[in-house]
Amino acid sequence: MSVEEPVYDPEQDAEAVRETRRGYHRTSAVWENIDGDAHIEKQKDISTDLVVQTLAEANKLFDTVHQINEATNDSSLLLQISEIGAAKARAMKSGTGAFDTDDFIARLITYMGGRRHAAHVQNEDDDDSEFDAGDAPLDWEKLGRKALAKSRRAPAMDFMLGPLSIEQKKRAAGKRAKLEKNKNDMKKPQEIREEDITRSANETTANVAMVERILAELEGDNHNVFKVIINPHDFGQSVENLFYLSFLIRDGKCAYFEDEETGEPVIMLCEPPTAKDYAEKLTKHQLVMELDMKVWKRAIEVFNITEPIIPQRPKAQMRIGDKWYG
Repeated sequence: MSVEEPVYDPEQDAEAVRETRRGYHRTSAVWENIDGDAHIEKQKDISTDLVVQTLAEANKLFDTVHQINEATNDSSLLLQISEIGAAKARAMKSGTGAFDTDDFIARLITYMGGRRHAAHVQNEDDDDSEFDAGDAPLDWEKLGRKALAKSRRAPAMDFMLGPLSIEQKKRAAGKRAKLEKNKNDMKKPQEIREEDITRSANETTANVAMVERILAELEGDNHNVFKVIINPHDFGQSVENLFYLSFLIRDGKCAYFEDEETGEPVIMLCEPPTAKDYAEKLTKHQLVMELDMKVWKRAIEVFNITEPIIPQRPKAQMRIGDKWYG
């Protein structure tokens, strides 16, 4: 049984990554010197088969993409293909494809027997006076049978329930009555000055330091991520705890990995990397972690979390003037 490859694999084989990049370079070379608005004529000369062939090659290459840089190359190639396809679409000319409404109506009248009836009347009448073909009876049933042959909808009596049945509204004559406001009922908006706004200290910095201090006080080195951040009494603060923890991971003060024995996601405090470490090609890896209400409830159930490790924080409040806002 084959194991499905992960969509994102930072540990992908280096030779496979280089081969994928070479493939994108070869495929992108087809569009050299023909992209951009200055080369519209060259874009028109590209055959449709070449566009389809290049798109098929890009789809094959995408199966080997498991890192961000190669995904960027794939997006760039697809953008080039779409631009050239759009240029070819704009270059298409339908010629006589424009719809002539007058010619269509004239053909409908002829098909329903209107002009033949008009000619018959003129032959029988010796008077050469003007004749209006619009008065001739038209065989609408003949047109209806032709239309029903191409439609599975049941015929209805009122097809024209649309703009034709809408009566135009007429503006009422006379001026609108002005709304008179009582000046005694009008209130002046509250003026807020700079000194009225109480600014609290930077809560994010303080909470990040608090999370770091709690991790340092815990027993052991490795700690389950969910047991640390989950507050079983407050979903919002659980999300905030994950937000504060992300700053420690970003600064290199905390490491995130999966335990080899249990497979659980764990974190561990560590020494931040130095400039020398980055000079020796130490790289950072980004990770997106989803924490919605469903995951929050499931983590509480699986890891039997009854009390939060990070204490419950009071809700933040801001005072404007003499009133407090939560």
